[in-house]
Amino acid sequence: MNLSIVTTMYFSAPYLEDFYTRICAAADDITDNYEIIFVNDGSPDDSLNIAVSFYEKDKRVRVIDLSRNFGHHKAIMTGLAHAKGDLVFLIDCDLEEAPELIGKFCDKFKNSNADVIYGVQQSRKGYFLERITGHLFYSFFNMLSNYPVPANLITVRLMSRRYVASLLEHKEREVVLSGLFTITGYNQISVGVEKYNKGISTYNFGKKISLLFTSISAFSNKPLVIIFYLGIGISCLSILSALYLVVMKIINHNYMLGWPSLIVSVWLLSGIIIFCLGIIGIYLSRIFIETKQRPHAIIRQIYERND
Repeated sequence: MNLSIVTTMYFSAPYLEDFYTRICAAADDITDNYEIIFVNDGSPDDSLNIAVSFYEKDKRVRVIDLSRNFGHHKAIMTGLAHAKGDLVFLIDCDLEEAPELIGKFCDKFKNSNADVIYGVQQSRKGYFLERITGHLFYSFFNMLSNYPVPANLITVRLMSRRYVASLLEHKEREVVLSGLFTITGYNQISVGVEKYNKGISTYNFGKKISLLFTSISAFSNKPLVIIFYLGIGISCLSILSALYLVVMKIINHNYMLGWPSLIVSVWLLSGIIIFCLGIIGIYLSRIFIETKQRPHAIIRQIYERND
């Protein structure tokens, strides 16, 4: 198998016909020995039936139906695990990334010694708030992470078989692909890509915040180090404050701080303690999840031909 094309489906029904037609036309210009893998990530619309109709008329199509919605990144890992091609092209089927990019990526791959050609947005799509939050996400993540990721990284990428095999060796239960893509290593080359805006995204603000905390706790211990130094700083400040109070009491026997300052100090320290315990709790929850060793996803059925 020369080429595997992997995509996931979640509320993807409106785009599938156009995506299938365009990706087939683009892949036919590259090789006639390829497969298209559709992973149904528990999509509640008609995505599965449409993908199965492709499978019924095209022997190159395989459909992996997950038992429920496990999340975009876990569905991608499942699709990559079933890819058989020497090259694996990963792309979303919502047409925000043009299927015709496969030709551009293959040309770049042939003319380089890279194992990965990946896409980055030339200019971030979306409205002002979406662009700002995206910029803050990458800035904050790279500030705390031990493995910085390229800003405005997107899903579309072309990967060699050995890179995919190495990527699949990661066994995290909490999958954050941007970090895994980076720490897997190999020679990776970026390509500027125009990403189109389809409108409302399934990644709402709450999911983005959750992804940020998951990403940081999965790829960095810096928050725990910050807590350590914060504790040292507060302890030193407390000692200096105690010495100051003793000196002021010696100089002025009637010296006494007011209750407002005491209450503010108690509230401030209490807030810091609760905040630090919350960060520790996040890391403990990650350990709890990882030790269970649950599968990335559960496959209900695979639509494929035995030959």
